[in-house]
Amino acid sequence: MTSARPVALRVAYDAAHGGRWTSLHGGGREWLWRGPEPGRHEVRPDDPFVDAGGLEECLPTVRGEPDHGEVWSRTWRSAGPGTVVIERPTFTLTRRITDEGGVVAADYRLTADPGHRFVWAAHALLDLSPAARLDAPAGTPTRLHPEAAALLPPGSWPTGEPWLTGPWPTPSGLTLDTFGPDDGTALGAVLLDCPRVQVVDGADRLTMELECADQPRSTALWRNLGGWPANGPYRSVGVEPMLGAAFDLADAGPHDAAVVPPTGEVTWRLTISAHRIH
Repeated sequence: MTSARPVALRVAYDAAHGGRWTSLHGGGREWLWRGPEPGRHEVRPDDPFVDAGGLEECLPTVRGEPDHGEVWSRTWRSAGPGTVVIERPTFTLTRRITDEGGVVAADYRLTADPGHRFVWAAHALLDLSPAARLDAPAGTPTRLHPEAAALLPPGSWPTGEPWLTGPWPTPSGLTLDTFGPDDGTALGAVLLDCPRVQVVDGADRLTMELECADQPRSTALWRNLGGWPANGPYRSVGVEPMLGAAFDLADAGPHDAAVVPPTGEVTWRLTISAHRIH
């Protein structure tokens, strides 16, 4: 008989460099992948994105301008135990991380003018084996983004459309829930109205859940199996809880972005827990 036992997680972050989560570890395992790109500590605002791994805070967009958003390349200031703040001309974001009881909870508060639209993602790049898979509810509407067009039959992609939607785990016939060995492909997808997913890797389980009232909650997937970048591809897998439903705020329709209500504030919580099968 097998049983799943909780594994206590601990988190570390770097406020001086975009509030980036640098470690998510427990039970002798580090969950966050570390990238090959040097120079992360030398980044200045508006520099090109440096893929150092970990978990990057992407706000107010993921793709688009500026790439990976405004806050990853700026210093956050401390505002108490586990709490950091980043202030921009159009919004202020506060984050408090706790890991009491071995469960990581990140509480966010964004203040801005009512009607302010944004996309946020916890851009978590995970260190996973080729046997890992992503569990999400079957049939979840999943948006493939344009780099997937090269993997589909000619003429499959609707002309001028920013995405193509199909049911999880095989939108448009592409199997996305397993990662497998490197095959030279790279694609992004967004699982709509999907606030909870679980990563399964051998005996380990990592569960990510996003709570937020009255805003679109999704899970973004970056499945790079040695297909990106063109001038030196490597493997990286991102499982990214998201407010919104589009990578690029510029592509977001009326219901594809988070919108600040008349109160001038949006709050949300990301919870991450781990278990191990015995």
